[in-house]
Amino acid sequence: MYSDFAARLASSIWPDFGETPGRSTETPEITGLSTVVVDGNFPWTIVRLETDAGVTGIGEAYPSPGVHEVITDYFESVLVGENPLDVERLYNLMRESLSGRGSQQGIGTIAISGVEIALWDAAGKILEQPVYQLLGGKTREEIRMYADCHAGDGMVEAALDGQPEETYEAEAYARAARSAVDDGYEIIKFDLDVPSGREIDTLSRHFDRPEIEHKRGLVEAVTEAVGDEAEVAVDLHWNFSVEATEKLCASLEPYDLAWIEDPLPPENADALATLNRSVEQPLLTGENRYGRHGFRDLVEKEAVAFVAPDVPKTGGIAETKKIAELADTYYLTMSPHNIGSPVATMAGVHVGATVPNFLALEFHARDVPWWDDLVDAGEPLIQNGRIEVPDEPGLGIELDWDVVEEHRKE
Repeated sequence: MYSDFAARLASSIWPDFGETPGRSTETPEITGLSTVVVDGNFPWTIVRLETDAGVTGIGEAYPSPGVHEVITDYFESVLVGENPLDVERLYNLMRESLSGRGSQQGIGTIAISGVEIALWDAAGKILEQPVYQLLGGKTREEIRMYADCHAGDGMVEAALDGQPEETYEAEAYARAARSAVDDGYEIIKFDLDVPSGREIDTLSRHFDRPEIEHKRGLVEAVTEAVGDEAEVAVDLHWNFSVEATEKLCASLEPYDLAWIEDPLPPENADALATLNRSVEQPLLTGENRYGRHGFRDLVEKEAVAFVAPDVPKTGGIAETKKIAELADTYYLTMSPHNIGSPVATMAGVHVGATVPNFLALEFHARDVPWWDDLVDAGEPLIQNGRIEVPDEPGLGIELDWDVVEEHRKE
């Protein structure tokens, strides 16, 4: 329905982006786009970008309904026949072809992100260079990962039983923390917006003293379990008010946390800046922000200590690098959000390799035993809490499509 319209729109209204710059030599062309959704702990939307050079680029878009349709019904007609090496131009072409239709945020940008990652992978394979080299070269040889431990093993048990847990026990948090540290992770993160077993009105975003004490007890159990072997961060998932976060942070001061993630809803940078000035712990946010323009107020208001863009959501590899460079002008650190498959993870690895102000990349799939099986390789990607930056062309991995098909979500 949209294919002819999209192609006409792209070629007529934005000729500067839609016209391929001349080359003195023959150039490769994009021949097709497709997606497959893998049924992981989130639905991982894998993007395949075919070229006439015999190269297939792989990317990943953040889990979102409708992404498949935007990519295959809209972007395919815009991109087929284009040069996959023109990543920046095609990124802008996709954005402008959706102008007025949500391209700057939401599903449009998510779809663009997945295709952009696939473009970088294809370009690297065609040029026989790793993506980090195309971005200017690497500043580090390996990428530190941090383990998202969710809500201890209480979450896992609840999922297996099909019943919600009445209480998330401190002992479960401590066991999960110890397990992650034993696997080599130097930073671990836990959810604190979890049930205490008491009936409370969570919509108010207010938490009384027993609720705050419950959260403090969880943090105490984790920090005692890991000692000085790892830093500990906590995630509030936008569920607290300013005053509730201030009370929580005051109770957590003795534990020297790495950061407090997403204490407030993401829209109001002024409220976050007010909170940032009133608490001792570093704040982190960004997974629900889109592009460098979406991070501008966070950075300029110095509302956080850490920015956390999600590569397959915020605009892709190059846009995430630009966000890191924007943050660096205020001496802020980037620690990207990541809930994806190995494809999204490796996109984050290449960004992290190229920017000095990178700290660590999230790993959210320790509870998916076949995560590494998706990669056609002989050993796990993550070893001792780190990923070695690959020197192979493109993202540096290939998927095992039989395993992808085995876990395909219908």
